[in-house]
Amino acid sequence: MKKINKKFWLGILIALAFYGIVKVLLTTGVLSDVNQSMLLLIGVNIMLAVSLNLITGITGQFSIGHAGFMSVGAYTSAILTLDYNVPFIPAILAGGLLAAVFGVLIGMPTLRLNGDYLAIATLGFGEIIRIIMLNTEYVGGASGLSGIPAKTTWTMLFFFTLISVVLINNFIRSTHGRACIAIRENEIAAEAMGINTTRYKIIAFTIGALFAGMAGGLSAHTFYVITPGSFNFLKSFEIIVMVVLGGLGSTAGSIVGAVFVTLLYTYLREFPEWRMIIYSIVLILMMIFRPSGLLGVSKFSFFKFSKKEAKANDAIESSGTP
Repeated sequence: MKKINKKFWLGILIALAFYGIVKVLLTTGVLSDVNQSMLLLIGVNIMLAVSLNLITGITGQFSIGHAGFMSVGAYTSAILTLDYNVPFIPAILAGGLLAAVFGVLIGMPTLRLNGDYLAIATLGFGEIIRIIMLNTEYVGGASGLSGIPAKTTWTMLFFFTLISVVLINNFIRSTHGRACIAIRENEIAAEAMGINTTRYKIIAFTIGALFAGMAGGLSAHTFYVITPGSFNFLKSFEIIVMVVLGGLGSTAGSIVGAVFVTLLYTYLREFPEWRMIIYSIVLILMMIFRPSGLLGVSKFSFFKFSKKEAKANDAIESSGTP
């Protein structure tokens, strides 16, 4: 346990060192505004990918409505800061909590579904949210909300992202996370062993929606304006690409996938019509040559200096895999 704690805190120190280096580069002007926007977008996408990985990769529930939860958080936090002068952090948390409430409300009736039926239901949820925003004048209709204060800084986004990754990763390593993995592996067997499958699916869905909502709020306060079109099916598809590219069930893979897709998005900004084609080609090639993703099912770890322990853990897990 002491060794694990030591590793954890050393990993936190490495992350803080990375934060400090980027902070110095931003302060001294070495990194341009474009690079700063790209870093902020990478942080937002990491939160989205890691939260969706909990639902799809860990619990095995195929959801394609993640952009819907993101939009709830984005609009809620933007309205709170624009119309009610709510401080930034409480507004972001409120957006995440409302998205989590939507996760529960949508999850309770739909998570009894499986496979394609659940995917269609979550897709319908995302589209319903988008159409409601599109036809509501209070939130700007098709024009969306503009003039949102740009309060998302590198410091703020870094710590939100770090906390999100640590909390979700700890949940996955807990007994609750093991229950979610059991559901993914074999839902009938998990239920036979006394695991309340519906309860754990709703928990995973709610946590995923919470962090997606906060990511939406951070995104809204980064790019000044939000429109319903920013949260359509293509956005959900983009998040799925990040998770699948990195490796379903791998937190580290989701982070790598988010970074890769964000870089692709940034450098293909002038060719939007080619972006989705390239996404599709990358996915096809990935399914053919490496179906487990870039990092397979590797677990998140700030470092893996202790190879013996890593091998021992892998051996224990592989022996328990059906």
